[in-house]
Amino acid sequence: MRAFVMKGIGKVGFAEKPIPSPGPTDAIVKTTKALICTSDVHTVNGAIGPRENLTLGHEAVGVIHQVGAAVKRFKPGDHVLVGAITPEWGDAASQWGHSSQSGGALSGWKFANVKDGVFAEFFHVNEADANMAHIPAAVAEDAAVYCCDMISTGVMAAENANIPPGGTVAVFALGPVGLMAVAGARMLGAGLIIGVDSVARRQELARSYGADAIVDHEKEDVVARIMDLTGGEGVDSSIEALGGDLSFQNAIRVTKPGATISNAGYHGKGEFVHIPRMEWGVGMAEKTIRTGLCPGGRLRMERLLRLLQGGRVDPTRLTTHSFRFDEVGRAFEMMDRKLDGIIKPLILF
Repeated sequence: MRAFVMKGIGKVGFAEKPIPSPGPTDAIVKTTKALICTSDVHTVNGAIGPRENLTLGHEAVGVIHQVGAAVKRFKPGDHVLVGAITPEWGDAASQWGHSSQSGGALSGWKFANVKDGVFAEFFHVNEADANMAHIPAAVAEDAAVYCCDMISTGVMAAENANIPPGGTVAVFALGPVGLMAVAGARMLGAGLIIGVDSVARRQELARSYGADAIVDHEKEDVVARIMDLTGGEGVDSSIEALGGDLSFQNAIRVTKPGATISNAGYHGKGEFVHIPRMEWGVGMAEKTIRTGLCPGGRLRMERLLRLLQGGRVDPTRLTTHSFRFDEVGRAFEMMDRKLDGIIKPLILF
């Protein structure tokens, strides 16, 4: 089969690999649609260290090609969604309620991290009964593929933010995760959602997903503007969806004492992330910082698919470009350089 691989830091290309085989509880999926994530670009640029001949990608849907003898819920020919995070459900971390960390910190993230990813004609899924979901006939693959990561991570960011009904929320960075965090905050009952971004198209999308106000960090003082919008009190919840040191600091600055900062951003640069000491109440302002890696699992995917089926959110507005699989190298370059207003590229197999 053909696969798109990381050949070294900053180097990508196609490679021929054998079609994988399933273990007793596993499945092999024939890829039909996939998405490129900014974290794929971070990986290629060395954020998690060198990788050689590793198939990239972690967001894909497809048709089951083969299942192991112990798989009960799925059969060849089923159309399925596979979570970007595929935990080991018997691990102690999973039993403790932190399945994304099963096997160690971030170790639920297997695709394009510790095993071949989904940018190939076929890919392997561990613990298939627990890590895949059937795609309902009423949900198009172009939408379902967003449940793998973007919707799951964005909604998680809103869940972790502890938004009270009618509460105020600031979302820092309106990329795909930030936009889905806006949608999640709205579904969870936020009363005022403030989006922070300078890109006009992303601002427009944020409004369509439920943002009530937009702060342009290139034109105004973000902290002063958010404090003004909240009558000087600060927000009940803030969401950092960029992975930037300054945006993380500002999220802490605008969050009121006793409230929650939810970090969903991938901090791929630098040795440290800084906390502003005074706005943190010199360590005693009772501000909670919560972090999270995209939740996986069949139950999570089924619930997210239900949101699509019920018309609660339309993620396909994020798709700005489509590419054939043989064009995926160009899609990576555009994501890396943020060309042509790209937000999310859909890869067609």
